[in-house]
Amino acid sequence: MSRVLSGIQPTGDLHLGNLLGAVRNWVEDQHTDDSFYCVVDLHALTVPKGPGELAAASLELAQCLIASGLDPEVCTLFVQSHVPQHAELGWIMQCVCGFGQLERMTQFKDKSERRDFVSAALFTYPALQAADILLYDADRVPVGEDQRQHIELTRDLAERFNHRYGDTFTVPEASIPRAGARVMDLQNPTDKMSKSADSPAGTVLLTDPPDAVIKKFKRAVTDSDGVVAFDVANKPGVTNLLSILGAATGRDPEALAGEYTQYGPLKADTGEAVVALLEPLQMRLAELRQDPAETSRLLRVGADKAGAVAESTMERVRAAVGFLPR
Repeated sequence: MSRVLSGIQPTGDLHLGNLLGAVRNWVEDQHTDDSFYCVVDLHALTVPKGPGELAAASLELAQCLIASGLDPEVCTLFVQSHVPQHAELGWIMQCVCGFGQLERMTQFKDKSERRDFVSAALFTYPALQAADILLYDADRVPVGEDQRQHIELTRDLAERFNHRYGDTFTVPEASIPRAGARVMDLQNPTDKMSKSADSPAGTVLLTDPPDAVIKKFKRAVTDSDGVVAFDVANKPGVTNLLSILGAATGRDPEALAGEYTQYGPLKADTGEAVVALLEPLQMRLAELRQDPAETSRLLRVGADKAGAVAESTMERVRAAVGFLPR
């Protein structure tokens, strides 16, 4: 059984892209792999947060993940800041990482250009991300294509540390999600669906009520030629609807294209399929919100499990680096 690790920031409600692009794969993986899933609240601090905002967002995200199908009795679900070894190893990884390596990270360039305040942590967070992975001897890390560079950095840092201090870390592999996970913005279908998008009409949140979901799909951008075809390059809007409908119903999106001659019915059917997909999730989420103490208890159990693994790794790391024993 291989070990898998993934994390997600508590920066807002989960959306359909998160569910179909990542979380559904996590739900499947938990039954075949030794799976660790982390609410990465330390990473969320790279953007200033108001008092109480981070704790509420972390709890809500954990509840959404459980409602989506993650079972804390099967996988290890925990909050990053509840396992202090993340911050400890994060500093050591900063000491191993080169300044030039961080300068080349494309996500820092993209994110820093859009902000008035750029924290030092936004620049160094790939080193903390590497620590998140290496703490658990993860064999593979399911990520989107845009995160592949971060996994390559993690591999480089693991190999550099092992060369400098002796064989200590497992060198992980990136695992690109399975096909059918590409969900684009309904208003800007050449961009990924994102909770930080300029137009909320393009993002379907997992907490959206049915009428809001239907409205967003009715208003989804397509094109003017009226032909239903699966063609990513030339018909991104229509292709996005077919991809979402296929993912929601378990059918081949290219085959679905042959069943439609107009955009209206395609939009309506896709909206209804997403409503049906979200209904049991929203019911479970409502139950979890009624008992936040139980979610907190499950997260403590996860943190205890994760902390035991993380401390075992840190004992190796401290010995390898040569710290004075405690």
